[in-house]
Amino acid sequence: MQLYLPIAEVSVNAFTLLGLGGLVGILSGMFGVGGGFLITPLLMFIGVPPGVAVATGANQVVASSVSGVLAHLRRRTVDLRMGLVLLAGGMAGSSVGIWVFSILRRMGQVELLVQLSYVIFLGLIGLMMAQEAIRALRRAARPGPPRRAHQHYLVHRLPLKMKFRASGLYISAIPPLAVGAVVGFLAAIMGVGGGFIMVPAMIYLLGMPTKVVIGTSLFQIIFVSCFTTLMHAITAYSVDIMLAVMLILGGVIGAQIGTQIGLKLKAERLRLFLALLVLSVSVKIFFDLVLEPSELYTVVPGRLP
Repeated sequence: MQLYLPIAEVSVNAFTLLGLGGLVGILSGMFGVGGGFLITPLLMFIGVPPGVAVATGANQVVASSVSGVLAHLRRRTVDLRMGLVLLAGGMAGSSVGIWVFSILRRMGQVELLVQLSYVIFLGLIGLMMAQEAIRALRRAARPGPPRRAHQHYLVHRLPLKMKFRASGLYISAIPPLAVGAVVGFLAAIMGVGGGFIMVPAMIYLLGMPTKVVIGTSLFQIIFVSCFTTLMHAITAYSVDIMLAVMLILGGVIGAQIGTQIGLKLKAERLRLFLALLVLSVSVKIFFDLVLEPSELYTVVPGRLP
């Protein structure tokens, strides 16, 4: 069943959109990521313009994150205080990102920016996550007493310390604010929730326990993605409601399934699987950039001077 998307100005199979939303929803529930790092390139792969994919994909991120965070709230695996600190930084970063995005849109460089951002950030994050996951799996396979956890001395020495009871931490608020700002900026530029950066940063930089990280990440993603979507709709009119509804329907169902799957898998395996997924998306976009396209010219609507 073909569905015409008025803002994207393309026709797409409705079941394909439901499937994409469901797949990203499952990943959201499993890993604590909004899924924007996957939904945006997938939408571009099926013909949705990058500007519309970035702005509309954030709607699906919101829906998947809400569904996932409700499941985590029932299990009390959300650090609300940490989430609010991350959110404060996220709003500031998102505002800057929207401003940069609008400038590049007027210059006609949005598509190149989005694709390069995915290749660089997904590639780097994926490699680091894969390396750490492999090390964790090797440590778990070795017999003997467990090693002491790594001490984050820099985090401990910074001022403005706060107590985060759900995470068992007493650290400076500066690192969470900085992580939130970076994620907010990427949310505006790439149409992502930022979980693929947020989750490893919360584990390895802030030292949060994995069981609390996923729910807290989803909590922050909800509000940053909402703000990003609203700003894109106001400044660029690039949010396609029909596309958003189809993605949301699949995403809400998928997030509940993903949460159940995530509870049955070990944390180390979850990290490795997410790392491989991030790397595969980065490689696909890289080849799209460097290989010759099947169609050298594309006709797009425009205005006469």
